[in-house]
Amino acid sequence: MMTHTGEKPFQCVLCDSAFSQKGHLTRHMRTHTGDKPFQCDLCESAFSRKGVLTNHMRTHTGEKPFHCDLCDSFFSRKGSLTMHMRTHTGEKPFQCGLCGSAFSQRGVLTNHMRTHSGEKPFHCDLCDSFFSQKGHLTQHIKTHTGEKPFQCDLCDSAFSQKGSLTNHITTHTGEKPFQCDLCDSFFSLKGSLTQHIRTHTGEKPFPCGLCDSAFSQKHSLAQHMRTHTGEKPFQCVLCDSAFSRKGHLTRHMRTHTGGKPFQCDFCDSVFSRKSILIQHMRTHTGEKPFHCDLCDSFFSRKGYLTKHMRTHTGEKPFQCGLCGSAFSRRGVLTNHMRTHSGEKPFHCDLCDSFFSQKGHLIQHMRIHTGEKPFQCDLCDSVFSRKSNLIQHMKNHTGEKPFQCDL
Repeated sequence: MMTHTGEKPFQCVLCDSAFSQKGHLTRHMRTHTGDKPFQCDLCESAFSRKGVLTNHMRTHTGEKPFHCDLCDSFFSRKGSLTMHMRTHTGEKPFQCGLCGSAFSQRGVLTNHMRTHSGEKPFHCDLCDSFFSQKGHLTQHIKTHTGEKPFQCDLCDSAFSQKGSLTNHITTHTGEKPFQCDLCDSFFSLKGSLTQHIRTHTGEKPFPCGLCDSAFSQKHSLAQHMRTHTGEKPFQCVLCDSAFSRKGHLTRHMRTHTGGKPFQCDFCDSVFSRKSILIQHMRTHTGEKPFHCDLCDSFFSRKGYLTKHMRTHTGEKPFQCGLCGSAFSRRGVLTNHMRTHSGEKPFHCDLCDSFFSQKGHLIQHMRIHTGEKPFQCDLCDSVFSRKSNLIQHMKNHTGEKPFQCDL
């Protein structure tokens, strides 16, 4: 009758809880005493409730008495079957009172509520990290222990998370089950599809809290934040260099190893960076994708366009600290500085001559080799310097650009 009347005559003497049945009070008291009278005969586990022991025993026996009538799934617990049925019915009975989101499991709602409260009750005993979900703490602990319990059956790879193993398996099978509805692209990972969709929608859900920048991927935001903090977590083990991005460290390591993994398909040239290979390929294809908006000039590299634009703007951002001279290119400033220092780092291997600029050494070498690469299109004359060819061409054109003012 108490189920109808709501009467709860059995009161806990240690808290305000009350129960309609004496057995329920007995079970509740164990939450205060820690008493676990139900022992597993197959291992050392003990439980405060007989029903929990019954469920536990099925982990040993493999028994799954609860069957789904809509598919062939079997479960060891009735509650697991109840949750599974919601995958068929779409039922989401657990609703967030703050934002309206609904979930099929109470535990998922509990985790969701922490996104509002900011609560992180799970603490790592090995460092100061806190987590909102126990599963996240479990995954984090493996970064300390190095544990990788999930082994690939097709290669020697091992992973700390089951999801990472599942993703890895697709590299063997080639399976790409996730298709973009807006184009013909397929992806092996759902997360990769989600990121790809943003290239269509332009969505950038990860904003920077310190400036107006926003990003389509969480890791891009993490990289950007280091431009504010100055953090450089990727340290070179061979020198003192440190980098804000792992990719930058990878490229830097090639300066130590001499690795050049990017090969040209047209010649034997190899490069340490993919971007340098792309620039090199344009020497074969003739492609010049960078166009000047002020004239009809095209360039194979963005840097060449930047330098060219200074011929229009007159900008000279590189200034000499000794005499105030300014230049449009850094390399020209470097050459200029040698007029002050007297430095001549370029040495001729065939005589004792030294030069302040590499170009001067190249011109000088032609004295030894007799090379004359600049040929006149109107006669058979050849020259070792381009400037000499330009002067010679005036003999054909009759051009006389220099006038006496007197």
